[in-house]
Amino acid sequence: MANKRIFLSLSQQSGWEQEYVQKALETHWITSGGPNVDAFEEGLENYFGSEKFVAALNSGTSAIHLALILLGVKGGDEVICQSLTFSASANPILYQGATPVFVDSESDTGNICPIALAAAIEDRIAKGKKPKAIIAVHLYGMPYKVEEIHSIAVKHEIPVIEDAAEALGSSYKGRPCGTLGTLGVLSFNGNKLITTSAGGALLSDSKVLKEKAIFYATQSREATVHYEHREIGYNYRMSNICAGIGLGQLTVLDANIAKRRENHLFYKSLFEAIEAAELFEVPHADFISNYWLNTILVKTNTVKKRSRETLRLAFEKANIESRPFWKPMHLQPVFSDYPYYGKKVAEDLFEKGLCLPSGSHLTEEDKNRIKEVIVNFFK
Repeated sequence: MANKRIFLSLSQQSGWEQEYVQKALETHWITSGGPNVDAFEEGLENYFGSEKFVAALNSGTSAIHLALILLGVKGGDEVICQSLTFSASANPILYQGATPVFVDSESDTGNICPIALAAAIEDRIAKGKKPKAIIAVHLYGMPYKVEEIHSIAVKHEIPVIEDAAEALGSSYKGRPCGTLGTLGVLSFNGNKLITTSAGGALLSDSKVLKEKAIFYATQSREATVHYEHREIGYNYRMSNICAGIGLGQLTVLDANIAKRRENHLFYKSLFEAIEAAELFEVPHADFISNYWLNTILVKTNTVKKRSRETLRLAFEKANIESRPFWKPMHLQPVFSDYPYYGKKVAEDLFEKGLCLPSGSHLTEEDKNRIKEVIVNFFK
């Protein structure tokens, strides 16, 4: 019998999800919003603390879109976006009729480069187009260089949308990712640290902004007996069923973070003796990563036919899922005509980078199979 497939990152059930979902069914709360949604928001607010306010939505993409709306981004505006990221970071810019301006990565964390960011802002201002916002991403759970990026943003008075979709449980100088920017974004997609099957959240320091986000997310319905609409609205609210799953998942959040970090230690011990590959790790103690995905850079060797892609195929042959880094947005056909600032760091990371299986449920047997592929490939 063939070995079972080892996936890149699957959700881990707590056992409590069914209880919350069943209660929603029994009480007929099969709708967007509801008691589970309120309780899930409260649970997240308790987790983040420090007067943080959470609006639960149907996706992280919705959260980015509403963040842009709350910051007043409109048609004709420009928004800076990290190039090395998933397209959901950039797509909402176009929803607003704004122009994305893509910025290269730096090699320490793989995230937005402070030098390229400063150059991009200065050049856009010189061209008469001061950016309206900056979307910075904690790639694969690795915090970006928060102080450097935010100091540039403060200097130019540009708000930061902190895309922490992959970084629940990560932190910078003791502060949780998602709470560091002007607005923060989380994702609870099925492959994240915890899941609501589909869902996301918008974080802010303001109850007023939370309520405004929920207003937009529920079709901008005014507080009248009849349906009154004075602003464009969206169907972005999290469902009560999904929030029930999220409530169950909150009970295993800390355990899942611990397991992902255990996976990182497994990979660290494995790659310490392998010179042909480099495992991404935090630069220093100010950064704490959840290691949502463990990632490596493979040094290409044409003689030995060794590359990121040949390693991926070796994993695939063993029925193990791995995946290349995100293809930079400025290389994507849909975004190729938009401005880009930087060199080729993001391109190099894409060519060499591979994401390794990192699910919270990896067993010792799984790890032994992964180890066998890696050792045989690099020997």
